[in-house]
Amino acid sequence: MEAREYHDAYSESLEADFQELESALLSDTVKILAPSEPIKCSADTTVHAAILQMMEKRRASVVIVDKEGRLRGIFTERDLLRRVAAPGRDPKTTPLGDVMTREPETLGPDTLIAYAINRLHNASYRTIPLVDAQGRPIGVMTVNDIVQWLAELFPEAILNAPPGGALKRPHDVDAG
Repeated sequence: MEAREYHDAYSESLEADFQELESALLSDTVKILAPSEPIKCSADTTVHAAILQMMEKRRASVVIVDKEGRLRGIFTERDLLRRVAAPGRDPKTTPLGDVMTREPETLGPDTLIAYAINRLHNASYRTIPLVDAQGRPIGVMTVNDIVQWLAELFPEAILNAPPGGALKRPHDVDAG
């Protein structure tokens, strides 16, 4: 096969992949990502108690809800670093209400994936709570959910990746 023929076949395949991606971005909603069930805490839960739950369930965040179950905030690994560790606060005595991100931006389950990616990128979020019509958290969408969706959309591209991308420690997976 000549270089030109290979280039033409590759270009056609790439164009079809881009069309499939564009179609999925403009029709798929975040509910197909199967976002994780949120870990719900109250504002008076200590940071330490929240961290233990995050570690146990391998999650990057907890959501803070009021007595009616409505979202009031989110506490992420980034909040832990910036608002607890860096200033030297004691996680065992610091309540989430003092260090959470209040009234975070949210998405609904019918939000298009394209818009979710827009918010993750433009606002530099790694996690976004999903809420129902009453403002109660029903899931937490992460950047990892988007990566998983892309891998499922293009399994051949992922499975046929060139060698050299092996995990160095396949059993050591972080929460993110």
